[in-house]
Amino acid sequence: MTLKPKLYGLVGFPIKHSLSPSMHNAAFSKLKINARYKLFELKPNELKGFLGNLRKRNISGFNVTYPYKEEILGYLNSQSLSVKQIGAVNTVIVESNGELKGFNTDYLGFSAHLKELKVKPKKAAIIGSGGASRAISFALAKMKIDELCIYDIDKFKSINLFKKLKSSFEKIKFSVADSIEGLEIPKKDLLVNASPVGMHDLDPCLLRSQDLAGGVFVYDLIYKPAETKLILLAKQLNLNCSNGLGMLLYQGVFAFRHFCKRMPPIEIMREALLKGVKKT
Repeated sequence: MTLKPKLYGLVGFPIKHSLSPSMHNAAFSKLKINARYKLFELKPNELKGFLGNLRKRNISGFNVTYPYKEEILGYLNSQSLSVKQIGAVNTVIVESNGELKGFNTDYLGFSAHLKELKVKPKKAAIIGSGGASRAISFALAKMKIDELCIYDIDKFKSINLFKKLKSSFEKIKFSVADSIEGLEIPKKDLLVNASPVGMHDLDPCLLRSQDLAGGVFVYDLIYKPAETKLILLAKQLNLNCSNGLGMLLYQGVFAFRHFCKRMPPIEIMREALLKGVKKT
């Protein structure tokens, strides 16, 4: 009798653009693991029902993306130390008894990609203060950055993130900006766009040429399109830059390790992602 494959996937909305299935399924195939990874696109009113039906659907684990990285916390039975410190989750394991355990591999993925890029920031600015921004802020703080300034259109959210960071990392200078200009990007060596602005053709470019004066490294978490308006602007200004495909890869590597209790073939996953990007 052939056993049903274990199911894994990505929970979020909207997520039709995601390349996560391609890299995880390529790894499952290479390692001959009887599992499949798919997209679970859930509207807000569908999340609770989905989480209550995981074992019946043979779902063994899943990743979490926008807009549920913080909301999912309320459904977990246990969480890793990093999740407690960050306040956001992106990887969930479904235990044999149905209990949910949350992890955060976003911060590990971001750190690994910066290391690969040989970027060692001391002063950084972040646009956005949601779940991804929380993980990136935590990663930068763990790198013992000197300064970190945060801007979000929802100032309440950025202040909450500021307070959480300040309570955990007392030696780092954290601040909240009232505007993009308030980030003082020319004085920074790393700018991260952790907002969803840039995913759609009609989205504006968040910055102007004058906002990017200096030698700042521009990092846009968005990887589809591969060149957002922000990345294109950075290239026009001859600034070093990167999209978030590398972070996607490495957070997936660490998530896979939680799913399967073994390291995946990283280059196979990278190749699958690159193929996926070329198709779009």
